[in-house]
Amino acid sequence: MKVGILSDPHGRGDLQREAISKLKEEGAQYLLHAGDFISKENIESLAGSNLPYAAVLGNNDGHLREFASQYRIKSEPYYLKLRDVTVKLMHIPYYLTPDTDVVIYGHTHIFDSGMKGGTLYINPGEICAREKDRCECVLLGAEKDRWIVDYFYKKPLPGAEWFSLRKIYPIH
Repeated sequence: MKVGILSDPHGRGDLQREAISKLKEEGAQYLLHAGDFISKENIESLAGSNLPYAAVLGNNDGHLREFASQYRIKSEPYYLKLRDVTVKLMHIPYYLTPDTDVVIYGHTHIFDSGMKGGTLYINPGEICAREKDRCECVLLGAEKDRWIVDYFYKKPLPGAEWFSLRKIYPIH
């Protein structure tokens, strides 16, 4: 299973589309979006990705609530199951309790991943390149005995090259 993870495009539809394309190119079978879309265009590009997805609204998405049911965007924290993996998806990291296999959050604009007990925590960083000169996203792979977290990043310029960093964590 490969899951693309995105957060915080803050209206940068161009960068979100590039991130979704990169994740699909890397084999993403599902997309999880941790919010702060800012624009309906970003919701539409997620929905138009031709991949199943789940998403939550961010703290800057109040004006988009009217589209939540149409695009199946949930309030946080949102619990879901992907195959046999339980996931908690949120924007603001208020609910960082280890009550699922994977906890995904955004808001801080800082990529982070790590195990705490038997739970994998992931913040994919920011799509928007607002806090730093970098567009970021994550591809999560689940294998029999390990999590594979591929962190992708690039300069926010058309045609810029993507770079990656891989982290591997044991599944307990």
